[in-house]
Amino acid sequence: MSTVASRRAGKIARRFLLYFAVVILCLSIIGPFYWLIVSSLSDLKDLVAIPLDFFPKHITFERYVKIFTAQDGASFRFAIRNSVAVAALSTSVSLIVAIFASYSLSRFPGRHRSNMLYVMLATYMMPPVAILLSLYVTLRQLHLVNTIWGLSIVYCSFLAPFLTWILKGFIDTVPKDIEEAATIDGASRFGTLVRIVLPIAVPGIIAAVLLGVLMSWDEFFYALIFTSTNQAVTLPVAIAQFTKRHEVDYGMMATGGVIAALPPVILAVLLQRYLIQGLTSGSVKG
Repeated sequence: MSTVASRRAGKIARRFLLYFAVVILCLSIIGPFYWLIVSSLSDLKDLVAIPLDFFPKHITFERYVKIFTAQDGASFRFAIRNSVAVAALSTSVSLIVAIFASYSLSRFPGRHRSNMLYVMLATYMMPPVAILLSLYVTLRQLHLVNTIWGLSIVYCSFLAPFLTWILKGFIDTVPKDIEEAATIDGASRFGTLVRIVLPIAVPGIIAAVLLGVLMSWDEFFYALIFTSTNQAVTLPVAIAQFTKRHEVDYGMMATGGVIAALPPVILAVLLQRYLIQGLTSGSVKG
């Protein structure tokens, strides 16, 4: 009887620890975003009060109105446009390159091609500071510093290898027999890729697109170095500009953070089914 009771107690303890760990994990994920929202809605007095009040007494939407209508928020509105443009351009170009590169590496394997894949991955893992000077000199010679096009090219330098790595693992799972049957029926290699492989690889492509958009949307270091005016500054840099020389506008930074976080969150929620399916399917092989 004592053995049964001890087993039951151990089972209850394990379940309690599991639920406790889940609660801690959820709080660690939701907590910062909740405080970001609270900071954007709190009055300045409540925001700097000690001790902190996690439930604001005076809720105000003044900062949201200001950031979208006032002259002070003009640079932030430009940054939204720039971030959308840079994310769309860099992800689109990188995806096209990654599709052809991953298909080639998957269907025409070889020692040199495998080495090429690792070289591409190594460029993605390289610290940004290591190639910063060469990128800046190149963009300056091409007159692309402080432009959306130049920043998009820089983002393609690390997005293309990353998306190639993801898509190769997914294309490896597509049966070659289907392509061989299409070839027998007279389809070309390009036709097989477009009509057979890509429709099957839609979940993996959507997962790659989502990850590419998130990476380009949140990137800060390159955007800080290569942009300085409203024509090219992206959201992470615009949010950092709320930090002035002698003061930090925490409320406006939080408001900008909430606005900048909403599009990726909404996109991830809408495409989470494809994201999970693409990542899990691509992890079977490769």
